[in-house]
Amino acid sequence: MGDALPRRARLAYAAALLAAGPLVLGGAALAARAQRLRAASTMAEAASRFLDSLPAGQRQSAVFRFDDAEREDWGFVPRSRKGVPLGEIDARSRELAMALVRSGLSEAGYRRAQDVIRLESVLREIQGSFRDPALYYFSIFGEPSDSSTSPWGWRLEGHHLSLNYTVVDGAGVAHTPSFFGANPATVRSGPLAGLRALGPEEDLARELVRSLDPAQRKRATFAAAAPSEIVTGDDRRVDLLAPAGIPARELKEPQRAILVRLLDEYLARMPEDVAALRRASIVRDGIPDVAFAWAGGVEPGQPHYYRIQGPSFVVEYDNTQNGANHVHTVWRDFHGDFGRDLLKEHYAAGGHGS
Repeated sequence: MGDALPRRARLAYAAALLAAGPLVLGGAALAARAQRLRAASTMAEAASRFLDSLPAGQRQSAVFRFDDAEREDWGFVPRSRKGVPLGEIDARSRELAMALVRSGLSEAGYRRAQDVIRLESVLREIQGSFRDPALYYFSIFGEPSDSSTSPWGWRLEGHHLSLNYTVVDGAGVAHTPSFFGANPATVRSGPLAGLRALGPEEDLARELVRSLDPAQRKRATFAAAAPSEIVTGDDRRVDLLAPAGIPARELKEPQRAILVRLLDEYLARMPEDVAALRRASIVRDGIPDVAFAWAGGVEPGQPHYYRIQGPSFVVEYDNTQNGANHVHTVWRDFHGDFGRDLLKEHYAAGGHGS
């Protein structure tokens, strides 16, 4: 499990997941939602310091209006991008840029992001100079503030990494879409040999699917062959996917414990307070309705895909390319991507944009 999460929090979450029925938090969840998240102020400070370090031209490239369509134009493959790239900023600004990245992730998540970027150097040796760890772009939407009622956001994006954040009322934080990929999934030679940037996400899912008895595995498996890509792709908005897989209520207790650990690998990428709020939301919506779905082979090296879906979110993992050594993972919210749920509440309460 991710080391950024306190043991007490992990155990409390596990206990909720293993409970026999839905656990509704009601007012407690609403109170948690209204709390000022520490991550919101940390990100505002980091974003402001980063912007202040940039010369005028680079700052102009990095800053967009909050309502600019660019904010939702996200992707995870090599392409032309807007914003200011790592490769064009000086050492001090780069240090502050990475401090901004750290503010939006846990220590475990930050290490994953660094590993994803490091893999571009591996691909450069394999595929050529168009793979470049300097081609990760920073964009700020609106004016960073921990007190303003005007929403703002920021993004770091490049090949196999897209981190999108929206901060509303200086307190609420939305963190999706959140995409991490790894190619190679396992580095097989060179200075980084043995690196598996997203190894636990693969190993725990395989442990879970192998633990299923024949009837359970039949229930969990929605296709013999894995899809060639995550189903949600780079869509700006996603709706509930068709029901698939086996719900947590039909798993045995040890199997549900594995599902907890697997879901925690994704939650553990987030800052601690953001992750805690997500846990509360997942529990409130009804843990027994969270489903695990699988497609493809169950042996290492075989193309495979899985999905974890609850009433409000979906996590996807796909490993089918390059001999099943190329991973794509994403967390999407059906109503909360790009802060849409927070913004709806904000505007309903009379808030304004930037």
